[in-house]
Amino acid sequence: MKLLLSLALTVSAIAAPPTSASPPPEVLYGPELEGFEYPFPVQRFAFTSQGVKLQMAYLDVASATPNGRTVVLLHGKNFTAATWERSIQVLTGAGYRVVAPDQIGFGKSTKPAHYQYSFQQLAHNTRALLEALGVQRPVLVGHSTGGMLAVRYALMFPQQAAQVVLVNPIGLEDWKAEGVPSLTVDQWYQRELGVTAPRIRAYEQATYYGGQWREEFEGPVRMLAGLFRGPGRELVAWNSALLYDMIYTQPVFHELSQLQTPTLLLVGQLDTTAIGKDLAPPAVAARLGHYPELGRRAAKLIPHARLVAFPTLGHAPQIQDPDAFHKALLAGLAQP
Repeated sequence: MKLLLSLALTVSAIAAPPTSASPPPEVLYGPELEGFEYPFPVQRFAFTSQGVKLQMAYLDVASATPNGRTVVLLHGKNFTAATWERSIQVLTGAGYRVVAPDQIGFGKSTKPAHYQYSFQQLAHNTRALLEALGVQRPVLVGHSTGGMLAVRYALMFPQQAAQVVLVNPIGLEDWKAEGVPSLTVDQWYQRELGVTAPRIRAYEQATYYGGQWREEFEGPVRMLAGLFRGPGRELVAWNSALLYDMIYTQPVFHELSQLQTPTLLLVGQLDTTAIGKDLAPPAVAARLGHYPELGRRAAKLIPHARLVAFPTLGHAPQIQDPDAFHKALLAGLAQP
């Protein structure tokens, strides 16, 4: 819906159109991404939460040369398990088992008509999945909104996380406290009903990739746009609205100093993501989403943190420069 919308500013924000010519025709997908193929076999974890029967889609990919360690990949709001494709290939090639779930409300997982979203609830859901799979003390790699979830999970289950890797996490600042106006869920819903491929593309070019646009950025855009324009668009938009409310109202920034799990920060410096920045007065918007500063501050607040900065990359370094990103990731996993 950093795809499913990236724990970032809403994709309906206005930005200069990308310079790439002739985007491919739009393909529509069902509310659980029916019609969109994932790069690895999709499995489903059935459970009941808040009185609702749910299914969490996930990828569980083994290594041909297992090293006994498991990495759990937590996607962002404009992303899904599928967008970790290259990371899964690299990690399994290095010996890691990889589990990559679509959180409830995202990707191929259930989009409930009524659900009280919280990072605590998503952490409990993820923990239940990992227990069912027999996964103990995994490395949590969280991108964008997934970074907020990884922090919450490690705070709630400190003995069940061997290491945390935060990839351009959002939530390194408190947007409400900074002066970003709040929206009701109904207002978020109306915004999300307007999501289109051109708007996603324009937003991501301006916010995620420092004005750049390349063909490899198109896949996540087409996936998200097809989901939001497909036959379940109202249900998808409603869940997206609930998720934006969760992200805006539940900052993890104030608890970073309590995180005791060894943490690696992998931060593209050209990222300018900030939830609701387009809603804020110019003076407020101007001080939001400065990732060089946010990364350094987070590294100081988290007791056992190391920071790797990518000067020429933005919000999704794993997509923008996979070689540089995965080199740093594997080195960080070898030295928790």
